Amino acid sequence: MVNFIVWLVVGGIIGWVASLVMRTDAQQGLFLNIVVGVVGSFIGGLVFSGGNINSYNFSIPSLLVALVGAIILLAIVNLVRRGRVR
Repeated sequence: MVNFIVWLVVGGIIGWVASLVMRTDAQQGLFLNIVVGVVGSFIGGLVFSGGNINSYNFSIPSLLVALVGAIILLAIVNLVRRGRVR
């Protein structure tokens, strides 16, 4: 249960930082930041580890992979929603 809570908290922080980088923070709330962080972590794991999302331990490089994945997710959402990436 503690791992799940840590996963949500870290996902929320990663999603929030990604939304600051992509300038979409005003459009997102806490729940959407968590979703972006968790889904972005999954995308980052797929992109950087060749499809195996469990290859990294909890470390600074794995947090950077999650952040890049969340930024990729927000760029795709911006592209679909507005037709351009911010």
